[in-house]
Amino acid sequence: MQSYTLPSVLQTNHGSLPSRDAIIKTLLDFRELLLPGYYGIVAQAATRERVRGLVEDIATELPKQIALALCHDRKLPRERCAECSDCQAEAQAIVWDLLDRLPALREMLAEDVEAAYLGDPAAHDHDEVILSYPCVQAILVHRIAHDLFTRGVPLIPRIMSEYVHGRTGIDIHPGAQIGRRFFIDHGTGVVIGETTVIGNNVKLYQGVTLGALSFPKDANGSLVRHIKRHPTIEDDVVIYAGATILGGETVIGRGSVIGGNVWLTHSVAPYSKVVIEEPHMRIVTRTEAARTT
Repeated sequence: MQSYTLPSVLQTNHGSLPSRDAIIKTLLDFRELLLPGYYGIVAQAATRERVRGLVEDIATELPKQIALALCHDRKLPRERCAECSDCQAEAQAIVWDLLDRLPALREMLAEDVEAAYLGDPAAHDHDEVILSYPCVQAILVHRIAHDLFTRGVPLIPRIMSEYVHGRTGIDIHPGAQIGRRFFIDHGTGVVIGETTVIGNNVKLYQGVTLGALSFPKDANGSLVRHIKRHPTIEDDVVIYAGATILGGETVIGRGSVIGGNVWLTHSVAPYSKVVIEEPHMRIVTRTEAARTT
């Protein structure tokens, strides 16, 4: 039988990789902590013992995964990875900081749920919003992933964001900065790029893209990274279905309304309304069609 060697791009030679399954399990623990009584063992979700158990699980498992990600990112060899006390100490500090922020994250998530309830006349109550609206799942994961991203954790925030992307159809890069009371109605097909900045009280509909215009390259032909490539959306903006807004210098001014299917690559002033003029439409009846044949 002919031997086969994996291409180098499909091999890792630096440390052990974090476990995707363990990271997803941690996400589900966070979800139960942030929305007690709605997920997990519902009868126990709000009890002190259950909360203590969830915190202990996160405090035990997540530092291991972050340490592995840090070692891998720093290209430490496998033999050093298991004994890397620096990465382990840094990971532990990151997780404890995140756990300390849980009350603030829960408050923000409650505001996101309220924004969804107030922004959708089809919502019967807050329970329906929490249990069934994809935007709640997407923004919950983003709040956690963004917190880790801003602390320099590699790999894990993207694993988190792509997991919920697959579950909801909402693609939010963990680097995106999103303000309070954020609501995505329906949600399918929404894309929010890494350097996007979104203010407070912003509402998006399905199919909205907040993306980059192009990818500049350096003198060696490599992509230039870590620059502002995605738009800024100021407070109180509504963006309707199918709109595409591109470019790091593009700013949508406060209180603006961006209509469906609009394509924008430049800034608009506060309180603007941007719409596409109604296209000419012709309806041909069956009788008319028969006359022309």
